[in-house]
Amino acid sequence: MPRSLLSAPKSSILAPRIGTIETSMMRRVYLDNNATTPVLPEVLEAMRPYFGEHFGNASSIHHHGQETRAAVERARESVAALLGCRASEVVFTSGGTEADNLAIFGLTRSGDHVITSTIEHHAVLNACKHLAAKGCEVTYIPVDGRGLVDPADVKHAVRPNTKLITIMFANNETGVVQPVAEIGEIAAEADIYFHTDAVQAAGKIAIDVNKIGCDLLTISSHKFHGPQGVGALYVRKGTQLEPMLYGGSHERSRRAGTENVPGIVGLGKAAELAVAGFERGDDLKMAVARDHLERELLSIEATGLNGEGAPRVPNTTNIYFDSIAGEALVIALDLKGLAVSTGAACSSGAIEPSHVLLAMGLGPDRAKASIRFSLGKQNMAEDVDFALALIPETVSRLRDLSPVYRSVFSK
Repeated sequence: MPRSLLSAPKSSILAPRIGTIETSMMRRVYLDNNATTPVLPEVLEAMRPYFGEHFGNASSIHHHGQETRAAVERARESVAALLGCRASEVVFTSGGTEADNLAIFGLTRSGDHVITSTIEHHAVLNACKHLAAKGCEVTYIPVDGRGLVDPADVKHAVRPNTKLITIMFANNETGVVQPVAEIGEIAAEADIYFHTDAVQAAGKIAIDVNKIGCDLLTISSHKFHGPQGVGALYVRKGTQLEPMLYGGSHERSRRAGTENVPGIVGLGKAAELAVAGFERGDDLKMAVARDHLERELLSIEATGLNGEGAPRVPNTTNIYFDSIAGEALVIALDLKGLAVSTGAACSSGAIEPSHVLLAMGLGPDRAKASIRFSLGKQNMAEDVDFALALIPETVSRLRDLSPVYRSVFSK
């Protein structure tokens, strides 16, 4: 059996116990928190009244409307505190994809030049692909073997017609944190808008939009223990953003549509809990748990860490297990009660290897043999031990079935 995580007590590493399901038949442990996280009990409790007695439309001027308007604005303040910005600079959206699209399409016109990277989430990559089809020019900055963008490459790519740089804060598959502050300086010097997709950074590492120097920044509630279907876009004061939705004057005429009050309240509470967590050092505790899992898994033969040597968010590790099909390992572990992932949830139906790992220089076979493990606040020390009790044996069994592994490693 693997060593217990720092002799930790049988209690949640970071928060009250949720998300691990005990049944008479099987225990289930969830280590796919970069796909989505369980809603924390405090978040659910904060949301509950806005499904019932506090039901008013936040645009109505009577008591019921003003009651919910106040809740929306309190949530806006909480999100602003998480990002280090003014509340008036927070635009609520339906999630990260809408926020990314609003940032990209809201600033660009035919003939503009956009700089992005080869490892972006498809919410950015596909938006840029659409821009190119509509007459924009797009430059894709490569990454090195650690998964890092070189700011010098960004600076070199700037043209007279460059309108926007959009580089993610933290990668959803590897957890690698990009040098966004350096890129922000480049954008400011060239008087270019800078957007960063911080969906996988928010709630995991501290964010200060002024230190980053970004003009726009995307977050999504369900990535840090809030509800699905709600997110936010930070829009720096003075940024002229064309809306994608036309209707009422909601969100200061930047995003039309009646506000999702329960979702926004949940996002605000999740942001509040994230700020409190940083003050307690939850991110450091998470890193300890992740590092323990990582060390044990890397002791297995023919494994390696994707993103080694780069700064990463504290909850994520991406490891390749040579001579195994990653999807086969995911399925085998799920049958034993452990949920992990081969990469981005939005691409889980794809049979192609990860574009992120290919961009980092991995061959197709190794990219397909890579697994993402991502922890959440609900995970316990014993959840990590549960995973470590299952994975080596499962890897060994699958490799026994692999003629490639037997031919290479049995000599």
